[in-house]
Amino acid sequence: MSLSEIAAKEGSRRNFLKVSGLMGAAAAFSATIAACGGPSGTAATTSAASGAAGGGAAAGGTIEAGISYALSTGFDPMTSSGATPFAANMHVFEGLVDLHPATREPYLALAASEPSQVDDTTWEVALRSGATFHNGDPVTVEDVVYSFERVLDTENASLFAQFIPFIDSVEAKGEDTVVFKLKYAFPLFPTRISVVKVVPKSVASADQAAFDAQPIGSGPWKLVSATKDDKIVFEKFEDYNGSQAATADSMTWFLLSDAAARVTAAESGRVQAIEDVPYLDVDRLKSKLTVESVQSFGLLFLMFNCSDERFADKRVRQALHFGLDTQTIIDRALLGNAKQATSYVQDTHPQYEAAAGQYDYDAAKAESLLKEAGVTSLEFELLTTDTAWVKDVAPLILESWNKLPGVNVTMKNLQSGALYGENVDTGNFTVVAAPGDPSVFGNDLDLLLSWWYRGDVWPKNRFRWSETAEYKTLQAKLDEAVQASDEAGAKAAWKEAIDLISEEVPLYPLFHRQLPTAWDSERLDGFQPLPTTGVSFVGVTPKA
Repeated sequence: MSLSEIAAKEGSRRNFLKVSGLMGAAAAFSATIAACGGPSGTAATTSAASGAAGGGAAAGGTIEAGISYALSTGFDPMTSSGATPFAANMHVFEGLVDLHPATREPYLALAASEPSQVDDTTWEVALRSGATFHNGDPVTVEDVVYSFERVLDTENASLFAQFIPFIDSVEAKGEDTVVFKLKYAFPLFPTRISVVKVVPKSVASADQAAFDAQPIGSGPWKLVSATKDDKIVFEKFEDYNGSQAATADSMTWFLLSDAAARVTAAESGRVQAIEDVPYLDVDRLKSKLTVESVQSFGLLFLMFNCSDERFADKRVRQALHFGLDTQTIIDRALLGNAKQATSYVQDTHPQYEAAAGQYDYDAAKAESLLKEAGVTSLEFELLTTDTAWVKDVAPLILESWNKLPGVNVTMKNLQSGALYGENVDTGNFTVVAAPGDPSVFGNDLDLLLSWWYRGDVWPKNRFRWSETAEYKTLQAKLDEAVQASDEAGAKAAWKEAIDLISEEVPLYPLFHRQLPTAWDSERLDGFQPLPTTGVSFVGVTPKA
């Protein structure tokens, strides 16, 4: 059964698929196939995801960019979640289906045609003919099976396992087809499988650490080298035969976590694009470059160590949310370029509904909640990342909290790798304020909720909330939503899940950012700013 057939089903099921995003996926797939003029496997570029050369664009040349976030993890797509390595992986690896980074529309990557539904719990995907990895090895169905199984293997503690809990088994069928057996019907299957990237089994299984440092994919770009705090170098993969072929010969990403250095690189012409433009510099850069801000899910969250007796009571966690003058923080630190959270997702998200828990600034309410919880004195250290805009926000968080009677907070800024590896993951923290954006993996509500609230990585090993009755209730509601047979049931379950999170707040957003990106449109053709952290040069051509 094809996506278009599924989307044409009757009545309430049709409405549910529309809410879930599947009908949009079906339309995007149909457009992709039409644009390609036939099955995948040629070098044709889709209209939805291309940067077809034009207006003076020429093949060849180089692309140079200024990147804000440090290399906080390696590149193995089973475990890599850092903003910069993940953005790099969008160029290096392919899934069976991928989402275009800017439009968020799905297109066929290593799949030769639309995933085909055999019955409610069985799907088949045919593999693109002639696809090869960067080391010259052919991409096989065994590689696809291995790539999914390694993510699902609990021993590997993959961050992406919580996105595909519906998969029961993955098997090869002949030399060019993969069969997926599901535990239950999951309408989002055709797009959700984009979270798993296909890797060469012979390389990744031989030495995972080496593969993590020097990845080998099948995407349009090969990673040549990556030097922490310096740069990442790519080169065009000449044997790529998919729809997103690189049109430049090489690409260099300069790792410029210092905001002033990033702006200088853009103004001087050293780079053609930069992400994460400092809000103070937006107007000045507009005189030389194209600058655009895109509303995103990307957020700053507060996360509590719920195993610490000081923060085991939700009233204490709520008090610290009420004790933040969030709108003033947005206005002063971000110059208004964010929206205070009124739900788990931003108010522009297609599945937005206001949450039960609302945290407008109310110092008196914060003081009252602390008293109810029996807290007369609260001292702790706030850990944050050293991202430039976070460093602007953090002192204002302290300013708000330290106005509360009996509250005394200090602060430490850390690189993301040190924050998590040396502190959060070892339990050596009390409260964290950090950025996050799982919408790079997909935009449906189930995926966004699953990132922080399913699996062991966050609820068990980080904010340490997984032993509570409320966590178990949340899991039941998330399951209920994705297994619902109609729109009303799914919406009701998701609403209950978000209401619960908004009242328990073990990890919850303070605000959702607008993301400013700058680029030289005279030197790049086809560039688009992203509604997520990171940058993409898929389909982008340097101009002659």
